[in-house]
Amino acid sequence: METRDPLDRWLRLGSRQVATNGIELRVVDHGEGPAVVFCHGFPELGFSWRHQVFAFAEAGFRTLTPDMRGYGGSSRPDRIEDYDIVTLCADLVGLLDESGLDDAIFVGHDWGASVVWQFALHYPSRVRAVAGLSVPATPRSSAPPVAILRSRLGDDFYMCWFQEPGPADAALASDVRRTLLQDDVISARDLQGAKQAVPDWSSEAELGYYVQTFTATGFTGGLNYYRNLDRNWELTAHLAKAKIDQPALFIAGSRDPVIRFTPTAKMTAVLSDLRGSIMLDGAGHWIQQERAAEVNAALIDFARSLD
Repeated sequence: METRDPLDRWLRLGSRQVATNGIELRVVDHGEGPAVVFCHGFPELGFSWRHQVFAFAEAGFRTLTPDMRGYGGSSRPDRIEDYDIVTLCADLVGLLDESGLDDAIFVGHDWGASVVWQFALHYPSRVRAVAGLSVPATPRSSAPPVAILRSRLGDDFYMCWFQEPGPADAALASDVRRTLLQDDVISARDLQGAKQAVPDWSSEAELGYYVQTFTATGFTGGLNYYRNLDRNWELTAHLAKAKIDQPALFIAGSRDPVIRFTPTAKMTAVLSDLRGSIMLDGAGHWIQQERAAEVNAALIDFARSLD
């Protein structure tokens, strides 16, 4: 009998291990039709796309949803430099190759958005279209980004706090449930408050899946993405003036804290075919889970428009 519980439905899909770029990614492959690759952010999992995976499959698309490098059932290399943007993009090339695909639509949230924007620049022939949630495409900064963040937002700003290996890893792992319930972690101080309630767009069982996974893996893999911010800036100098010419879409929530320090106004300097910039009023950062129906409608309309 079919279940409508999102966690049970997700677990029933199963997954496979995909060898790519010297590691393995755990990938959920569901549906048939034009391919869509979903890339999650921090601290998330492929499971974060559960609502989109089922909606897209029902709409006639094939979905490929990995636990990204460093997360969940995928490989978690020890070295920080194994998480730079060039390496992350190469992981996705191998995923396409293993799946028998020349190209796909790429959709990313949070760090996943940063990855898919960069993937479109590095491998334009493998990207049919690209959509980013929460993190807009931005022009290259004038200097290494960590120094800019420190000067503007201070050493306690979370991206700066994350830079030193060890302290943030331990603080986040000391109470995994509390960490995952933080809706607005902008500084180290944010973790010192009381535990929050499970949001109304989640369930205790869904939260438990995240807690169980991150209790087993820790947060270091995801934190290492942040520890490559300056390295990524150095590695992408040759793309300083490059544009993403594929059809593009951006979606964010009006209450997303990322929009406060990553403005959307300069997206057209990078995206030559931006077909929509959607701001969902009152929505926060975890937008594909919080406002699944609206996000699904916008993404599926965008994907269908490519025909």
